[in-house]
Amino acid sequence: MELTLYQFEGCPFCAKVRAKLAEKRLKYSKVEVPRDDDLMWNLLHEKAGVWTVPVLKAGDRWIGESGDIVAFLDAL
Repeated sequence: MELTLYQFEGCPFCAKVRAKLAEKRLKYSKVEVPRDDDLMWNLLHEKAGVWTVPVLKAGDRWIGESGDIVAFLDAL
């Protein structure tokens, strides 16, 4: 399954998800979300239902909220 993390590098919630990905030794790509990119924010909101990062795209599934992402990763 392909994993993509939409994030800000300095975000503590994003760091929490990156730490879990590292702990699980999962390969993933990162997308730094520009704060002023309305199209990207609208996409994340449409797919994951949130206006915040982190958002994880796991295959066809989009997950917002760091706690939900960590729970998903723990179940892998």
